Amino acid sequence: MVKNLLITLIILFFSSLSANDKIKNVSISGNERISSETILVYGNIKLDDQFNESKINDILNKLYKTNFFEDINIKLDGNTLNIKVKEYLIINQLLLIGEKSSKIRDELKKIINLKEKNSFIKSNLSKDISLIKDFYSSLGYNFSEVEAKYNTIDKSSVDLIFNIDRGVETKISSITFIGDKKIKSKRLLDVIASEKNQFWKFLSRNTKFSKNLLNLDLRLLENYYKSLGYYDVNVTSSTAELNESGNIDVVYSIDAGKRYTINQISTKIDPTFDQELFFDLQDDFEKFAGDYYSPFKIKKLLDTLDKIIANKDIQFVDYNVQEEIVGDSISVKINIFEGEKILVERVNIAGNNITNEAVIRSELTLDEGDPFTKVALDKSIANIKSRNIFKNVKTEVNQGSDTTLKIIDINVEEMPTGQISAGAGVGTNGGSLAFEISENNWLGEGKKIDFSLSTDKESLEGRLDYVNPNYNFLGNSIGYSLYSTSNDRPNQGYENTLVGLGINTRFEQYQNIFARLGLQINHDDLRTDDSASDSLKKQSGNFTEVATSYGFDYDQRDRSFMPTSGSIIGFRQTLPIYADQNYIANTFTLSKYISFSDNLVVAI
Repeated sequence: MVKNLLITLIILFFSSLSANDKIKNVSISGNERISSETILVYGNIKLDDQFNESKINDILNKLYKTNFFEDINIKLDGNTLNIKVKEYLIINQLLLIGEKSSKIRDELKKIINLKEKNSFIKSNLSKDISLIKDFYSSLGYNFSEVEAKYNTIDKSSVDLIFNIDRGVETKISSITFIGDKKIKSKRLLDVIASEKNQFWKFLSRNTKFSKNLLNLDLRLLENYYKSLGYYDVNVTSSTAELNESGNIDVVYSIDAGKRYTINQISTKIDPTFDQELFFDLQDDFEKFAGDYYSPFKIKKLLDTLDKIIANKDIQFVDYNVQEEIVGDSISVKINIFEGEKILVERVNIAGNNITNEAVIRSELTLDEGDPFTKVALDKSIANIKSRNIFKNVKTEVNQGSDTTLKIIDINVEEMPTGQISAGAGVGTNGGSLAFEISENNWLGEGKKIDFSLSTDKESLEGRLDYVNPNYNFLGNSIGYSLYSTSNDRPNQGYENTLVGLGINTRFEQYQNIFARLGLQINHDDLRTDDSASDSLKKQSGNFTEVATSYGFDYDQRDRSFMPTSGSIIGFRQTLPIYADQNYIANTFTLSKYISFSDNLVVAI
């Protein structure tokens, strides 16, 4: 009996406690600028929520992350949640005293944490002083002095002042290479970014010493040596000493080590995959085997592997590289195996205030539910950029609701896509006028319209072109054109009017093979008088021509926007259906892209 009574009391106690933990009211005090509604939203505070210590800690973390509050106190009093806050002071003005350049002042205001009209957080002062000094160091002012102070305006705001003395520029007096460098210093001077200060180099920023420039030099030297096969190279800056002139003497210590060749390149392929899928790698294997080792050659192999995976739509593939040193050579093994099955959970698009979202999504090569690959994402972004309607396109890949899911955030920055141009000129044959208006994103649908008109004393020419690059979101382009030209040349004894229209389409017939089809209709009315030449008199009359055209493009570029490798080959042929004279017109085009470095791509 007593035992049952105790159990009943315990149940009633915890039931009462649970009920009390549900809040019915929220009392907020201490807030002056930040409204109570804003605090409820940022803290994710809702009536009738179950509250415990963990929930209160979560609210504290969320509210502190807003950087609105210096102190927050939360107490639960029965069914009422009491929140008392102390707001940070607001920075009324941010002044940078001692810096004359408005451009540098603007840049400093961008990089520091404390900003006008934002919260004044004292703990950020020392961080911002370091950021300002680092910025000046990157400009060659390595002994700048920065002092911060603030003046209280009223109980809610302050003026923040940074007194800056940038000091004197530190120049590089000499650059020396020591150690077992195996390469002449003259060549190494061409590799690094730093330059010795000379009077004729007054426009160069690289004659100014900075830690950022020094670290860049170390990376450039290490990459250069490794590209030549010096796998174990060790590069350090042994000294960067201030000399009597107040400038810096830089000394790089280099231990090149052995120079290695690539002994062999092989693959170990998981039985899950058909080995024939990766036979295309063999050509690069044979080309690089026996050469001096270079990480750039290995990267090229992996780029080829990425293209194979993307082009052959091999899903859920992962790989790694094993390198083994044997004597003076290195054996490279690429392990290809079934990776984690990562899918695209969601693609979020932001920043498109004018452009329809469907226009952007139509350029994506991966969508919700597709296997996630970096190659497919890079191609998607290149496709979006190639539309030439966005100033910038940024992507961020975040973890989804599960470890096997990814969320892709695409942020576009729109730019003006219309253009109006006009021109006039005067010559020996009289004056001329020209006018053109074009739009690359008509009605936010990604459609292109171009209208041009030009005239002079003896002629008038007009043309209207309309292109839908993605008709009905099927990936096929369709274009229409209408044009007219009138000539009145009494000195040559003729006048004529040429009117024409055309329609064309382009679509992907097979993988990387695009087909083109077109139809053109032209009507020419040529009239002559007695002063015309015999040749023109023979051509006098009305002529109508109907012609069709077809062609193919074989596109092996790595991407459509700013390609770095590959080629595109095109063939066009025009055939008359109805014409006064039969003819065949053939056109062949070839563009090849060769990458010599990350910053140098040549198109042939």
